[in-house]
Amino acid sequence: MSDAITSPDDTSNTQYTNLLPVRMLNEYAYCPRLFHLMHVEGRWADNVYTIDGRHVHRRVDKLDHVLPDANGDAAASDEDGQDEPGNGQAPSDSGDEPPEIVRSVPLGSETLGLTGKLDLVSIDDAPRDGGSPEAVPVDTKRGRVPNNAERSWEPERVQLMAQGLLLREHGYRCDHGVLYFAGSRTRVDVFFDEHLEARTRQLLHDARAATVAPELPPPLDDSPKCNGCSLNGICLPDETLALRNVPADPGAPAPSVRRLYPARPDATPLYVQEQGAYVGKKGATLYIRKSGEQLASARIRDVSQLVLCGNVQVSTQTLHQLCEAAVPVVYLSTGNWFYGVTTGMGLKNAFDRAAQFQAVQDPSRCLSFARQLVGDKGVNQRAILRRNGQAPDTALRDMADLIASARDAPSIASLLGIEGSIARLYFQHFATLLRSRDLSEQWDFNARNRRPPRDPINAMLSFTYALLVKECTVALLGEGLEPHWGMYHQPRHGRPALALDLMEPLRPLIADSAVITAVNTGMVRARHFNHGGSACLLHPAGRKAVIQAFEARLDQLVTHPAFDYRCSWRTAIRLHARLLARHFRGDVPAYISITTR
Repeated sequence: MSDAITSPDDTSNTQYTNLLPVRMLNEYAYCPRLFHLMHVEGRWADNVYTIDGRHVHRRVDKLDHVLPDANGDAAASDEDGQDEPGNGQAPSDSGDEPPEIVRSVPLGSETLGLTGKLDLVSIDDAPRDGGSPEAVPVDTKRGRVPNNAERSWEPERVQLMAQGLLLREHGYRCDHGVLYFAGSRTRVDVFFDEHLEARTRQLLHDARAATVAPELPPPLDDSPKCNGCSLNGICLPDETLALRNVPADPGAPAPSVRRLYPARPDATPLYVQEQGAYVGKKGATLYIRKSGEQLASARIRDVSQLVLCGNVQVSTQTLHQLCEAAVPVVYLSTGNWFYGVTTGMGLKNAFDRAAQFQAVQDPSRCLSFARQLVGDKGVNQRAILRRNGQAPDTALRDMADLIASARDAPSIASLLGIEGSIARLYFQHFATLLRSRDLSEQWDFNARNRRPPRDPINAMLSFTYALLVKECTVALLGEGLEPHWGMYHQPRHGRPALALDLMEPLRPLIADSAVITAVNTGMVRARHFNHGGSACLLHPAGRKAVIQAFEARLDQLVTHPAFDYRCSWRTAIRLHARLLARHFRGDVPAYISITTR
């Protein structure tokens, strides 16, 4: 059967095999961009309103009922239905039978191309006019009755009208429905007039066309609808419009941007670095044990990542539940190498990844992207030295000249050389940022070295860079991107090139700053390092201290330079992974990274 898109006025007997959920018609009427994110891309996020809505629906969702046949066949009904909000009145003295109540009624129509589960249907099997039996759909809403002329919002009326169309398709007469607002315990009658039916059919036609459109619809402009939307942190309406409408005059005020998502996420990573530990689960709680002794526990909903450092085992059942809950499992070696990630199926669409592969094949886009990364990383390195270090003016001027040359570098190869020159000047004076005599007197630091690191500062830098690339990889996977296919860092076996791209401007702001804090506050000491041959490695206690410094930095609030609102560094990483995906899709014209002011 064909799923061709037809006009809403088409009277042909088109049959649809892919049925659109009635709830999604509500979402489309509310916001086409929300509809695309949920129904086309499979995105979802809870907030207090969605959780409360599920609680309000808990009774009608307990058991599916079969709709009685319009010709009179009986079906299961609700014995205590007379207490329901959509129930008819009690029997009158004339002996009229009360309406039959059925809850959680699944219905579908290939002719309409609709499917849905109706909260409650009130059925009058013996209408006074002797015609078809009458059915009244009742839809439960969590909030209060709106203070407008219709005492309801259009998406709610459209959803109810669609339920009425489904009931008509099953042989019932249906000329009105009821919205029950649980917040005010009030019923509102909605009459199915010609205007509402035409509007519903038009939206159904438009929504069906939107299901096969890969482009993101434009966001709503300064709409109050965005405030309570559970997907506002994924949609990023104000951020998208701000990046699309950058003022031509640099001195003009930037557009106002609302931070519609939490400044800090509720869930945080759980690190397990006790060698020989075992991670299992009981219900929705993780337990870490060793030699029969329980070391720690955490609720899965409070964990954003499970990070296993070295010889740590995890049960298959735990992996299953973490994949189902979209909590990645990250593997680090005892030597601080980032090995990989176990994730669930993630997003069910491939739009972002397809756009990413198309972008990396464009040399001009890659070069423009790389110029900005190298320049912004240099700006952040220079700012840290200028504010907190004692680098000579000549070094700062040389860095500024190199940053300027990066903005119009002719090739990625030349950018690699410019980046190396900036890094050499930065690390040459990095020791001026450190205040701890415990380290500086025993191990001088004047250059970056690795594989393996040969001094404590380089050991901590390598470790925090591994932690940062882990954070960026997880953020990119959460957006459906391929972490191993970069635009500045070229693809190479085993290297998460796009994660390295994302983290470049963030290295000095997050990883380097965490190391500086760990040293200057005395969180790490000389006893936290082991020397073997030409290598310097962190002791387990030292790793724990560095992780604490790194996580504290990620949790710190920062004012975003482009959007002028406060969010944590952890949130900023996820935000910029999302903006990068939107840049690949063409939703925002250019990718921006964070530069310190």
